[in-house]
Parts: sequence; structure tokens; C-alpha cells
Amino acid sequence: MDDLKPALRGGRLTPDDYSKNFSDLHPPLNRHEAAVEADRCYFCYDAPCMTACPTAIDIPLFIRQISTDNAIGAARTILDQNILGGMCARVCPTETLCEEACVRNTAEEKPVEIGLLQRYATDKAMAEGQQFYERSDDTGKRVAIVGAGPAGLACAHRVAMAGHDAVILEARDKAGGLNEYGLAAYKTTEDFAQKEIAYLLEIGGIEIRCNQALGRDFTLEDLRRDYDAVFIGIGLGDVNALRIPGEDLKGCENAVDFIETLRQAEDLASVKVGSSVVVLGGGMTAIDAAVQAKLLGAEEVTLCYRRGADAMGASKFEQELAASKGVFMRHYLAPKEILGEDGDVTGVLFEQTEIVDGRVKLTGETGVIAADHVLKAIGQSFVTEHLNSLKFEGGRIAVDADGRTSLPDVWAGGDCIKQGEDLTVTSVAQGRDAAMAINKVLAGENAGVSAVA
Repeated sequence: MDDLKPALRGGRLTPDDYSKNFSDLHPPLNRHEAAVEADRCYFCYDAPCMTACPTAIDIPLFIRQISTDNAIGAARTILDQNILGGMCARVCPTETLCEEACVRNTAEEKPVEIGLLQRYATDKAMAEGQQFYERSDDTGKRVAIVGAGPAGLACAHRVAMAGHDAVILEARDKAGGLNEYGLAAYKTTEDFAQKEIAYLLEIGGIEIRCNQALGRDFTLEDLRRDYDAVFIGIGLGDVNALRIPGEDLKGCENAVDFIETLRQAEDLASVKVGSSVVVLGGGMTAIDAAVQAKLLGAEEVTLCYRRGADAMGASKFEQELAASKGVFMRHYLAPKEILGEDGDVTGVLFEQTEIVDGRVKLTGETGVIAADHVLKAIGQSFVTEHLNSLKFEGGRIAVDADGRTSLPDVWAGGDCIKQGEDLTVTSVAQGRDAAMAINKVLAGENAGVSAVA
């Protein structure tokens, strides 16, 4: 009778299995475990871990504070630089940032667990209601922030600290951006994204208006007229298409949509997944989609990438995580067609590739992998619509070192600009730094002009 069930369906597992599969990927440290881990730090004077952190958190200092049982002080050290330090502790690829730079790797091939220590401190501060920040005197200035993702939230917090009013205009139903909609559910459990936003808003002076879309409900010109400064942090708005036959078949969908559906589901048993899933792509979204498809009960999940493992955007840790969950990794395969029957996906036709002078070359050899569910994770692109008055560079908004665009009263940060990696922590740093530049201009310290001509 099981054969009569639809290929894509929910309820493949028991409630206990769903709960276990989507439990916290990295359980938090307790007080004793944090103290033991903190004692492993060499407290380097010229700390390479700090240099590797996009938000420049003083990592040796906060670890020393934890080692002296001052977790609240450690949280202050972290949040001073990164107001979304709790989320970054959960989702940052620390294995390629601060922990990769840790000198313990040389001696023991095992870095200090910086991410878990950061989470220990920030979680404790939030749990105890420790609020470190308050607004300066009201300046009467208003800053419009487009997008309530990491960049926009970080910008709003710094703007509010300076005494300006921050109004965030968010196109979706909830604030948070990718922290709310785009991360694997096992990385950020118990609605943490919304809890962290609530903590951030306690400073006051920040208003979030959801369901407000640029171009539909307001224009950039409206904001420039009505506010003293504007920050754009809208991320990437479009998903790249494969542009091959069969993309419109039932069972072929974008991985970002699949992840969003899962993240917003009140009951994981309602999320439909196939029995045999093929994921196309090699980045973090591909890994997140593949692992979660497996955790939802897919019998077989195969991730296919057109280059080798070393070229994948996903870190080695993430690749190993996928393999440990039963995801098959196939390399040097380029999709040629999504195959189907009666409107439903039945498989993917691939052509083998090779790398010649750094470029992907098709070999002519083909093969088919059977599938009833295909998830496309081949990247996203920036939608420039409604921003025609700005200058662009490489398909994204051009900014100077302060995040200032070609318009003197408009700044931008996060994935909609191309500076650094597309990471939560990078977006936080850019939003924070743009807010500091905005404050200087509003305070009359640096009227200046943008370096972007």
C-alpha cells in the first residue's frame, strides 16, 4: 500500500524522530564545560582568531572572561562588536574563520571551540535579561532601513544607540532575513531568531514595519525625501534558474523555498519531501537542503556538483556533516535535463565534466540519477529593480569603504553589496559600520561625499 502514496509527502517519520533529527546541531556548553574549554585558550596577544573575525570581536578577552566565571562580561565584549553574536555563534562557519586561525590547530589539530563559548556567553546574558545598551538623547533624526535581515538589524541598533529613530521596512511577514527564513532548522532551534530580535529591540527607538516592499509600498525617492538617511540591506532577491528542460515539473523546486517552508512549518510532518532526492549545487544552501531532506525521511539523497569537492562553497565540515547524515556526494556532474513522466519528476540527466585550465568542460558522457524530488541550489542574484538611481558594480550596489552608495544620503550593506563573503557575520559588520558612518554625517562630523562616482 505504501507504493500508492504520493512521491512527495510529509509524515514519513514518527514525532519522536522529527524531534531528534531536528534537535540542536551543537548542544550548548554548561558552566563546567565552558570553563574547561576556555582554559584551552593561549590568550594570544596578537590573536589570529580575532583578525579572522569579520566583526573583530576581542576573542581572547571574552574567553578569558569566561575562564574567570564572568560570562556576562564576555557577552558584553561580544555584543559590543556583534549585536547578533548569539546567532553568529550558531551559524557562522567558524571552522573557516576564527577556529581555523586558532593556534591550537598546530599543537593539537583541534581549535578552541570559540563558537560554542560565544554562544555560552550570549545565551546566558539573554536568559538573564542583561541589557547592556541604551539610547543616547533623541537627536530628532530619522533613518530608514530597507530590509530586516542581519545587516539592517545591526544598522538599526547602532543608529538607535546614537539617538536617532530607526524605521525598518521589511517585505516579509517577519523580521530576520536569512536568519529567520534561510538557515537549516537544526542550526537555530527554539525560534532563536525572533528571540534575538526581541532582545535587540529592547534598546528602543527601532520600529519594524513588515509587509512593506520596495517598489510596491514605497520608493527610494520617498525614503530620501522623508528621512535623513537611508540604509539598504535587502539581500539577494532572485534565485538562479538552471535553464534546462524539465524545471517546471512537479517535484522540482528551489532549495531556498524548500528551506523556508521547513523553517516556517509549525509541524515538521507537514513538510513534503521525496523518497529519492537530488540536490543540485555545492554551497551552504545545497548542503542545508540535502541534510534536511534526509532528516525529513527521504530514503536517498544525492548532492551533485559540477566541480570537485575542493571547489565547493560549503566548508569541509559541512560536507562531512552531510556525509555523516547519509547524503551521497557526487562531483563533476552537470545537469542537462530534469526528466519526468505525467508531469512528475522521475530523474535527472547529467553530463560528466572535467576541469580544464580552471574551467568546467563537458566530456560528452551522460548518465541518469533517478529522483522524485529535485532541489535547485545554484545560487542567487541581486534584483536591481527599483534602485535604478544607484550605481552598480558586478551586479550589486557599489559602495565605498563606509558603505556609502553613489547617492550621498544612501548607504548599503549585506548580500546586496559585494564586499567579503555572503555570511551573517559579514552582514552584521557592514550594517554596524554603515550606521557609524551615518551617525557621523547626521552629527555634522563628516558631511563628505561618497567615493563611488
